[in-house]
Amino acid sequence: MLEATGVTLAFGRHRVLDQVSLSVPPGEVVGLAGPSGCGKSTLARVLALLLPPSAGTVSVDGRRVGRWRHRAPQRTSIGLIFQQPRLAVDPRFTLLDVMAEPLRAAGRPLARAHLLAERLGLTAELFTRLPHEVSDGQLQRACVARALALEPRYLICDEMTTMLDASTQAHLVAVIEEYRNATGAGVLAISHDTELLHRWAGADVRAWTADEGPGRMAGPPAYNAGEGGRRPGGG
Repeated sequence: MLEATGVTLAFGRHRVLDQVSLSVPPGEVVGLAGPSGCGKSTLARVLALLLPPSAGTVSVDGRRVGRWRHRAPQRTSIGLIFQQPRLAVDPRFTLLDVMAEPLRAAGRPLARAHLLAERLGLTAELFTRLPHEVSDGQLQRACVARALALEPRYLICDEMTTMLDASTQAHLVAVIEEYRNATGAGVLAISHDTELLHRWAGADVRAWTADEGPGRMAGPPAYNAGEGGRRPGGG
């Protein structure tokens, strides 16, 4: 299980997350909905082990995380797909470089990048193109391939379909569902589009609302830690 417990994160005096707890079980899809600016993307980066919290803990399959970013032994167990692919890739990389980056870093064969590209509808003629030479949809498909390259046990989709047309949205969700069903991976789907989340995650959608001013947020109802955890709309 990928789990955050009592996570608080502050940048100076600005508190972005306040005692937030959330669990993503293996093999399940958990939806997380909320307005822009409530802290969803920040929580995604904490769960992906890219940002250490100011307080609270993150654990992966029962092991508490003590190191962050590339120093975290569990880092490759978690894949993260960002909302804006153009801000998430090196503009000097070709599309194949984007997809193969984790495989090269881990010293693994690059054949998996080609297999994922085929599944995601990226043809070989696109492999040598730079990010500015492809569409948003094509670049996001490459980012999905990158996130799946090391076969993570958990996948965090942070507003990954926001900039895409309906057919591309459906295709990417189908690829991730196929991966989840084949591997038993847990998926955290984050979006402000509650209709999409309910179609994807069913009843397991957690709604967050801004609470007590900027930078404060109420955690999902069933996931707040301790008796002092805030509920949506609570004081």
